[in-house]
Amino acid sequence: MKYFMNRKAIALLSGGLDSTLAVRMMIDQGIDVTAIHFTSAFCNCTPKKAGCRLQAGQIAEEFNIPIRVIHKGMDYIKMVERPPHGYGSGMNPCIDCRIYMLRKVKELMPQLGASFVITGEVLGQRPMSQHRNTLRLIERESGLEDLILRPLSAHHFDPTFPEREGIVNREKLLAMSGRSRKPQIDLAEKFGIRDYPCPAGGCLLTDSEIAARLRDLFAHVPDYDLTDLNLLKNGRHFRLNPALKVIVGRDREDNEKIRMLAKPGSILYLPSGFRGPTAIIRGTTDKHSEMAIGRIIARYSQDQLIEYPIQKRIVGSEESVFTVHDRIPADVLDTYRIS
Repeated sequence: MKYFMNRKAIALLSGGLDSTLAVRMMIDQGIDVTAIHFTSAFCNCTPKKAGCRLQAGQIAEEFNIPIRVIHKGMDYIKMVERPPHGYGSGMNPCIDCRIYMLRKVKELMPQLGASFVITGEVLGQRPMSQHRNTLRLIERESGLEDLILRPLSAHHFDPTFPEREGIVNREKLLAMSGRSRKPQIDLAEKFGIRDYPCPAGGCLLTDSEIAARLRDLFAHVPDYDLTDLNLLKNGRHFRLNPALKVIVGRDREDNEKIRMLAKPGSILYLPSGFRGPTAIIRGTTDKHSEMAIGRIIARYSQDQLIEYPIQKRIVGSEESVFTVHDRIPADVLDTYRIS
């Protein structure tokens, strides 16, 4: 395929240090950059009040470049369920995730008039997706061979098309490699970049607790939706039987999030007149399982009572109250625990 090369590029901007540096280097070479930031239900950047999306937006504003935000939708989640190239340490399909994002970027290139792509990748930094052979695989399967420029590690690779065409000056690119962050931090200091709260990115799919919950979801809930995915990040998770999962809030913030995520028709169980957590279920209950749910709520109550009234609330519909008389034993509860 013959490409028309110009000085317009799309940059993957995560909000982390590496992509920030790569974008700055290209701007300094006069490249017209449009930033693309991807979000998902599994982003996990610090600080809590200013995650990657906000950080990426601030960087784009500081650099005076346009930015587009793309949410990884259910097509992405279906890929996570069965990634062709497997998982990393948890449920993180790093190779396929990269291919997914770059394919989305390729689709945007004609619309934005961009002729190549910029990333902040550093050779050998990430154990799964940034080895030489893996990077080549990602390029091939994304359809962007010869068009992905990695300014931080460029001298470890053959010159890309924009370098050969003289659009980018290869002599001004770098040869970073490995997992040390010191070269990036030194470069950030040189550029006067000091605010990078998410220096290495963040993905909850690498978290062992979230990974366990996601495996359970894929195994038992074929019709999962975005609410199910968001609930993975909250509360304690228990599977009482193959057809019933219970999520119990850990604290007030969890309880509020669970109630906010409850859709019409969702079933909540709440303490009635005593201190305790909110619970939401996914699946079907009977009298026996409802008593177990009530006993779990009682287990996490701060109050020592003879009876624990439990309110069952079907969101947007009816409410009722039943009573349990004891707490579920800790050893029994552990047999139900997903994470």
